[in-house]
Amino acid sequence: MLIGIIREGKKPIDKRVALSPSQCAQIQKQFPAVQIYVQSSPFRTFEDTEYTDYGVEVVDSVAHCDVLLGVKEVPTDELIPSKTYFFFSHTFKKQLYNRKLLKAILEKKIRLIDYELLAEANGRRLIGFGRYAGVVGAYNGIRAYGLLTKTFDIRPAHRLFDRNEMALELKKVKLPNDLKIVITGGGRVAGGIVEILTALNLQSVDSNDFLMHSFNKPSYTQLSVKEYVQRVDGRPFRTAEFYDNPVGFESAFKPFTHAADLYISGHYWDDESPMFITAEDIQDEKFKIKLIADVSCDIDGPIASTLRASTIEDPVYGYDKTTGLEVSFGSENSIGVMAVDNLPCELPRDASEDFGNEFMENILPHLLNNDIEGVLWRATEAKDGVLLPDFQYLQEYVDSL
Repeated sequence: MLIGIIREGKKPIDKRVALSPSQCAQIQKQFPAVQIYVQSSPFRTFEDTEYTDYGVEVVDSVAHCDVLLGVKEVPTDELIPSKTYFFFSHTFKKQLYNRKLLKAILEKKIRLIDYELLAEANGRRLIGFGRYAGVVGAYNGIRAYGLLTKTFDIRPAHRLFDRNEMALELKKVKLPNDLKIVITGGGRVAGGIVEILTALNLQSVDSNDFLMHSFNKPSYTQLSVKEYVQRVDGRPFRTAEFYDNPVGFESAFKPFTHAADLYISGHYWDDESPMFITAEDIQDEKFKIKLIADVSCDIDGPIASTLRASTIEDPVYGYDKTTGLEVSFGSENSIGVMAVDNLPCELPRDASEDFGNEFMENILPHLLNNDIEGVLWRATEAKDGVLLPDFQYLQEYVDSL
């Protein structure tokens, strides 16, 4: 099997990659029948020479390869017909901006396997960049809190070489002893958030204690879905019911807005789920939160202050508590908002390594054993010019061009 690592072509250029140099070398050593070729790129976080130093061949074209691995959407003019591609296509939710991409994939008879759809039979995702979204999002949130309160200043994450440099920056952070942080979510993203708070030596406290008590050490609480959402009719909360149909549920988050200084989101949100923080909540005189690091970044979603996605270069803005309008970060009567929507790009070396580890552990075995468990098949949107049965609903989406 010949595997090609493609050059990222979408603008702005993404520096991440599916497999690092050491991972490519490890795969080739462990599986002699697999040969990996890396398409030369001047932008990738790992330089071409780092691959060749590990004995991995760097080439101008990967057209001779059977399987092609990317990260972001591939420009239509760069798609190679009749190949198997892995990348985040952002098509299965009928994203309008990628209709031409899916149409080109069908016309070129490409097999598209979307990373976002790679999951176990029970729906648990097998690969993603969520952990580093949480890591960088929490770091950015802490940095923004320091800027807002004028108590410390650490370098932006995208100016750090790797996680080791981030650890050195975190040693400069001085948080007030009574600081209280609330987190929502329990998956990869929330796990990455907790990594940063643990590195800062914050203590984890029970959600009830968080609401009822003050502490003499910076603290955080991590809320599961049953702690920030409740049934409207007052019946007992059942997680499976909420995920199956979020209609009929309401936010139970308001008490935490009266207790927390900083909120870092790491949850999954469905369009039919209730809002967690409304504009009215923010206008409440008891609202205590000074800054929201919205790692989940759902525009027009559960958090009213997330008016737009921010950028890596300009990651924060202000939200006026009275008018609900965007204002300058740090303005009077405002809360701070950090809502970067491509956080893993700020720490591309570590994010790529982490992603590659998941690919090697959770995806590569299925690629090499003819997918006997159907993991790749379930994630295949298109093959040989047609949409697969589970994705026939996309036909009208494609034909409407």
